[in-house]
Amino acid sequence: MSQAEKAFMQALGIGPKELGFSLIYDVCHNIAKIEEHVVDGKKHLLCVHRKGATRAFAPGHPQIPAAYQAIGQPVLIPGDMGRYSYLLVGADAAMEKTFGSTCHGAGRMMSRAQSKKQSQGINIDQEMARCGVIARYQGRSTMAEEMPHAYKDVADVVDTMDLAGISKRVARFRPVGVIKG
Repeated sequence: MSQAEKAFMQALGIGPKELGFSLIYDVCHNIAKIEEHVVDGKKHLLCVHRKGATRAFAPGHPQIPAAYQAIGQPVLIPGDMGRYSYLLVGADAAMEKTFGSTCHGAGRMMSRAQSKKQSQGINIDQEMARCGVIARYQGRSTMAEEMPHAYKDVADVVDTMDLAGISKRVARFRPVGVIKG
């Protein structure tokens, strides 16, 4: 977050007070937590490991901050660099079907090595500019691993979670730029 704040201050030519940058919400993914959940009609203390997932507790859950109790736990779903990301909230079905979990991103369609191979011969800067993204990075190899073609379309993943009632779509965001290095 501090790097993003510095970039905005530099780009806009203003100081931290004028920018007013502050953390609104932070969410973990790929973690394990001890939580209480209902299994076969009884409450149990479980270790829930969210690999490829993040928490999405339904409205009213006692572990959600007070500010979000009425709407459900906010969920940030990043897409790839060339498309969009989403804000969702946890929903009731998540508690019943997934121990209060939802996806934490689009997910890869190909390995990093496959993406690098498919990126050979592609002008990465030109390709990203076509998506409306300015990329700054060190090392073509790392950027080639993260190209949009390596990922599923996050809209499809979010639609699946929304239709299943696990997490509900609130907003869609598009990237304004990526700074690497």
